[in-house]
Amino acid sequence: MDWRIVVVLAPLGLAAGWAVFNIGKAAIGQFQTFLNNREA
Repeated sequence: MDWRIVVVLAPLGLAAGWAVFNIGKAAIGQFQTFLNNREA
């Protein structure tokens, strides 16, 4: 595999993974808040 492909795709993959992680963390936080508000 050509190293230039890795140089281009590695940062894109890292950024995509970081975005998914942050979105998932925010979604879980909102879901927990929703559940806590529902119980009260």
